[in-house]
Amino acid sequence: MFLAKVIGKVVSTKKDPVMTGQRLLLLRPQLVDPNDPSKFRDGSNTIVAVDKLGAGEGEMVLFCQGSSARQAEGLKPLPIDAAVIGIIDSVEVLGQNVYKDNA
Repeated sequence: MFLAKVIGKVVSTKKDPVMTGQRLLLLRPQLVDPNDPSKFRDGSNTIVAVDKLGAGEGEMVLFCQGSSARQAEGLKPLPIDAAVIGIIDSVEVLGQNVYKDNA
């Protein structure tokens, strides 16, 4: 499992029919900054993930990749490599709160 920030959405009108109706988000993985563990830093890649939870832009999410992504409810038959499996409320690193949802 990995942490990521939702940075956008992906719209695809032409796709494999089994993907019809699947919401796709663009994620930027978040890494704990080794120079300052009280902060995150952006990962160098972006991920497209299926989202069944309704995460929004700017939110921090928990996602998984590979065969684990298809273990989430209703995703087993889909040809996916990443899925949002949680919307993060808070993250604590070394006893310090480094992320708290503003909602």
